[in-house]
Amino acid sequence: MTIILILVALFVLLLLGVPVAFALGGMGLAMLILGGFSPLMAPQSILSTLDGFILLAVPLFLLMSNLLLKGGVGRDLFAAVQAWVGHWPGGLAVATILSCALFAAISGSSVATAATIGTVAIPEMINRGYEKKFVYGLLAAGGTLGILIPPSIPMIVYGFVTEQSVIALFLAGIGPGLLLVTLFVLFAMLHARLSGTYTPVPKATMAERMSASKRALPSVALAALVIVGLYSGAFTPTEAAAIGSAAALAIVTLWLRTLTWVTFWEAVRESAITTAAILLIVAGAKVFGKAIALYRIPQDISAFLTQVIDGPIMFIVVVSLVLLLMGLVFEALSMILIMTPVLLPAAMGLGFDPIWFGIYMVIMVECALITPPVGLNLYVIQSVARTTLSNVARGVWPFLILMLVTVGVLYAFPQLALYIPFQW
Repeated sequence: MTIILILVALFVLLLLGVPVAFALGGMGLAMLILGGFSPLMAPQSILSTLDGFILLAVPLFLLMSNLLLKGGVGRDLFAAVQAWVGHWPGGLAVATILSCALFAAISGSSVATAATIGTVAIPEMINRGYEKKFVYGLLAAGGTLGILIPPSIPMIVYGFVTEQSVIALFLAGIGPGLLLVTLFVLFAMLHARLSGTYTPVPKATMAERMSASKRALPSVALAALVIVGLYSGAFTPTEAAAIGSAAALAIVTLWLRTLTWVTFWEAVRESAITTAAILLIVAGAKVFGKAIALYRIPQDISAFLTQVIDGPIMFIVVVSLVLLLMGLVFEALSMILIMTPVLLPAAMGLGFDPIWFGIYMVIMVECALITPPVGLNLYVIQSVARTTLSNVARGVWPFLILMLVTVGVLYAFPQLALYIPFQW
């Protein structure tokens, strides 16, 4: 009964328009006071949460992605990929997906990936006759690769909350990320063949390919620097974010020379605003998490799920349905911060690896990014394309199904996520 009352109160606050961070923090503080616990636990929890070295990676990765966005890197990246695969069936769609994957390997941000590639790809694809709702859905879903293909801000937050290795999470995201890219590419090519409404792109000459690749080379080198440095152990995620930010600034100022003082300060300002929002949510969720831990709610839910649910597969089915429903109301980080402390003990009790469960959570959070009414990527593409939210939402359903297929494959073959971090 206590759990139901807490959830109802939380949903009421959210429906009244209370920001997620303050709804979580306020609920947590009220629960501490009503439960007879010291309210001083709230500021102590916030201080211990925000005083984490790993969280410094969040603003730095955001700054790196915003610098690249303002510097027009997405345009060069898309042009280079298009030069190599644009003549394939559905070539522009394939180029869009691969560009999203490449930018995801740099930025760690879903919203930045969708905005950066969408700004370039949407008008190009529509001018070539691609169906509008397919284009919008493709970009909204392609942007979600930003949080699955490492580096990933949600993975950093999950690792921080669960005290799991962020590097292991990054490595575990490679296999599922490549699988999802492959499924998106195959669907895009199949859709192009069946629809037949698009105008094919002529095959680029080798000179055109080399010219486009040369301009995109610094961005690819930046991705390689971050990835190799992380996985070789040369630097931590925070150090990788700092080095990546400095390299991104050098690329857009010294190499491409596309960043002005105005766009530089826009990038800094937007990164600061997003960082503040994320850290406020993290702080509020920490207070809420402290309260529900003191109320022993995770243990009660874990015991209930273990008794009621018959086996691991039913657990994943039920949890997936719950997360899909939550995705209609909560944004990505809120879902991770609220549900991970509740679900992880039950998952581990059923034999799930916490690293595997983290990748599963990130994929389900990806689904939340493209489900109305609060899917952030829907709003990004709506803004970029200057269209209605319903037009974008109608195009995402095939990609949402492919994400759920990826979850099924991940469950059937857990080594898809666990082989690289533990056997490489």
